Amino acid sequence: MGRIPKRKTERAPPIDKLLKPAIGIGLAILGYYFFQGIQSEIPRIDIQDELAVREVFFGEGESNKDYVVLCHVPPGNSGSVTVPISSVFQEASADAASPGEFVLMDCTEKLPSGKTVAERFSLDLKKRPTIFVSGKVGPPKQIPTKHLKTGAMLTKVLKQLLEPHAAKIETTKDLKAKCLNKDVCGLLLKGGKPEPYVKDAVSNLLVKYPKVQFASVDSTVLYMSNLEEYLPEFKSGEHRFVVFKKVSGGLDAGTNETAGSGRLITSIAPLQSNGVSFSSMSSLVNNAVKGSSSMKKIPSLPAVKTRTKKLEEAERKKRQRKMDQSNRSSEKQQGSSTGGGGAFSANDGSKEGRKMERDKRREEHRKQNNVKPKTPEEIAEMERARRQRMEEEAAKWNIAPEDAPEEGDFVDDEESSGGGYYFNEDEDEDGFVDADEDEEEEDDEDVLDLD
Repeated sequence: MGRIPKRKTERAPPIDKLLKPAIGIGLAILGYYFFQGIQSEIPRIDIQDELAVREVFFGEGESNKDYVVLCHVPPGNSGSVTVPISSVFQEASADAASPGEFVLMDCTEKLPSGKTVAERFSLDLKKRPTIFVSGKVGPPKQIPTKHLKTGAMLTKVLKQLLEPHAAKIETTKDLKAKCLNKDVCGLLLKGGKPEPYVKDAVSNLLVKYPKVQFASVDSTVLYMSNLEEYLPEFKSGEHRFVVFKKVSGGLDAGTNETAGSGRLITSIAPLQSNGVSFSSMSSLVNNAVKGSSSMKKIPSLPAVKTRTKKLEEAERKKRQRKMDQSNRSSEKQQGSSTGGGGAFSANDGSKEGRKMERDKRREEHRKQNNVKPKTPEEIAEMERARRQRMEEEAAKWNIAPEDAPEEGDFVDDEESSGGGYYFNEDEDEDGFVDADEDEEEEDDEDVLDLD
């Protein structure tokens, strides 16, 4: 076996030989992205085009679109360094799932007001890439840099910002601001984790009624006071749905000095059936929007509270009272329509039954004797006459101050009207009769005259 020769130590190539290829690769990549941005189909908005600018910033126009805008200085602009189009922005624009219209704009160019786009809408150009959303969703709103690391992250945040979704209700403040203060709002009270068909139904409602606000609340944890008694009773796993329609007022009633401002008043149209479906919820919302459904005005605004057994018990009592009241009213209507001849079968001996009997007898008496109910003016006149008679009768029995005897004087037989007390002849000043005098008179009567 032969001897293996020693391997010579290889030296690394000099740095200058590696530096030149690395610089070349970097320039090639930079040029690729640069020319890709130039040749891309992403349109650029000209600041001088007033109609296009107002459509992008404020959603004015017939397009009714949402825009995703990248602040990018066009090549050849004097005094500015041209940078390539952000790869994150390009990846998101190439993703078919991304909502909105992707456009480019020079945010350093001045508007007719004299301010630049960045100054007008408080955009921070130091945060690269500078991307904002605008259009139908509202005025420009810059996207934080934490969502701009990859194209997928940008697509995700764009879906949250631009795609319609149901608002999540957790507090009374959320309920008032996100639902009750809107013209029409559909609220889904979840009885548990929503099934896929429920999610699809809500998504379809969001698309079908873009001008209606939709919201959801977890009924397994939260309780809606002043609302639960109008809805089907809560059961775990069953969802409920109600539509709110604002009657008048608003949340800024205390600060708004314009005419017509006032306390927020709303009305409801609950879905009475157990469970929800797209057809039932859509029909309820459609009737509320068109005004064809009978909305019930509620006296107090709903409030969000933590669900407890005490609140559930109070709700059951409210439901029972409401049911008893409706039963009594229906029985009263049936009795008035079928009653006659003095038969009162509705009187079961209870307080309500006796009251119904009295009301019925009173009504029959008025019909038989043609008695008309007295007006408030007649009642007031009767009360005035009654008080006058009472004063006249009281004056007959009362003693006027000038007719009263002086203090210490006794009232004699003539002065008294039969009610005063006076002394007998046999009584002394203290009102006692002398017993010895009576005995002497009796003895004198017993002595016989023998002569």
